[in-house]
Amino acid sequence: MKRTLRLILGDQLNHQHSWYSATNENVFYVIMEMRQETDYVNHHIQKIIAFFTAMRNFSAYLHTQGHQVIYLKLDDENNTQSLTKNLDKIIQELDIEAFEYQQPDEYRLSEMLKNYSPNNLQTSLYATEHFMISPAEFDDFFKGKKTFLMENFYRMMRKKYGILMEGTEPLTGQWNYDADNRKKLPNNHRPIEPMTFEKDVTEIYELLQNQEVKTIGTVNPKAFIWTTSREEALQLLEFFVENCLENFGNYEDAMHPSYWSIYHSRLSFAMNSKLLSPLEVVSRAVKFWEDNQGRISISQIEGFVRQIIGWREYMRGIYWNKMPDYETLNFFNHDRKLPNWFWTGETKMNCLKHSVGQSLDYAYAHHIQRLMVTGNFSLLAGIHPDQVDEWYLGIYIDAIQWAEITNTRGMSQYADGGIVGSKPYVSSANYIDKMSSYCGTCFYDKSKKVGHKACPFNSFYWDFYDRHADKLAKNPRIGMAYVTWNKMQPEQKTAILEQAEIYLNDIENL
Repeated sequence: MKRTLRLILGDQLNHQHSWYSATNENVFYVIMEMRQETDYVNHHIQKIIAFFTAMRNFSAYLHTQGHQVIYLKLDDENNTQSLTKNLDKIIQELDIEAFEYQQPDEYRLSEMLKNYSPNNLQTSLYATEHFMISPAEFDDFFKGKKTFLMENFYRMMRKKYGILMEGTEPLTGQWNYDADNRKKLPNNHRPIEPMTFEKDVTEIYELLQNQEVKTIGTVNPKAFIWTTSREEALQLLEFFVENCLENFGNYEDAMHPSYWSIYHSRLSFAMNSKLLSPLEVVSRAVKFWEDNQGRISISQIEGFVRQIIGWREYMRGIYWNKMPDYETLNFFNHDRKLPNWFWTGETKMNCLKHSVGQSLDYAYAHHIQRLMVTGNFSLLAGIHPDQVDEWYLGIYIDAIQWAEITNTRGMSQYADGGIVGSKPYVSSANYIDKMSSYCGTCFYDKSKKVGHKACPFNSFYWDFYDRHADKLAKNPRIGMAYVTWNKMQPEQKTAILEQAEIYLNDIENL
């Protein structure tokens, strides 16, 4: 075999990849910490630490398996901080004859490597062997269809893998239990304490400080909580199925200022870095449900399965089908700047104070906090989707562009004009109060649309629909909102729009 260099990116930590089934003295693996990756967006410090720690653990694992690994730390004197320049140096120094890499999950890295020609070496591209459907299969499924309906995709995936199926039909005759999974945490209900991993990451923390890497958020380097190895990821999966799965579906949309994890799995970082595969996660959860059907209802397991084999795989398919144009879409032509308090959490709106504050503290918020609090506010206020993308991509530990941008620019901001979602996901204070315990102690009054301490969400909601009536009024899923708006007295509508304008003009002080 020719002397071969194989590149492993920071989100390609797949222990089960066929590359590692055998050792070869002519094969060298390279893993790199680079400013190219720490600096392309302002990342949460816990996100960078998690990736670097996981990369170092993966390198150590390969070493124990007998593989030859070149690991470039951020402060290595030979580190050019550029992916292609580092590759050039290693190829020359080791007299490499062939270069191999796995398909990157981010468009920018895919294009970079697609255009990389190291001295006309033989170059080979491999699959990551992680996802459950390829972009080509996704494109074929939706070929000729006018819309990319996720429910149809989800049902196809259930059939393809035989998950919760009886032949070609769903196990219980019902595909989707989403309507059952929208409960608020009951009063005095205390969710289980989340499993965390109290690790000392001082070395990497000090590395980032010494190298003056710009980050957001906070971290306790003596007690880092996130899973960064396959062993820990498997422990977290077991903790979830044994302790959280029976309540996951019921409370997957619930929000509470005292509980940052509730019954969520928090496996997204482990999956997005490929420490766990989606199929093994779903298979383990389904097996546990099968063994505990008297304890765990079908709605709990179905909600979890849908998030992974439905939503996660669907969003990846949309990403590769629509990039690079997708990252420029701005259906509403929104252009407002993201308020500075998105970086501090210092706002009087309780729902945003807690959701942003939690994100800064943990590099984590669950899907409803992202969609119906921070995302809802950004859309109603007319924030430029570029700014919203940048914030989401930087602040969350699981945010890799393929997963982030489709959820943010698509589902959350409707900047794609309806590719991902059939309507904008917006609400007044009513929904936030229905699904959370934020409103009761808020500075603002959830019941007021105008006047002193009126909740900004209420006037923003109607102002949004009024501003965009030309684009939304004929949407069949929104009709009732415009019926209600049009029935209001002219003076009431004027007062609401004036209230929204006052708040938007003073958005930094809300």
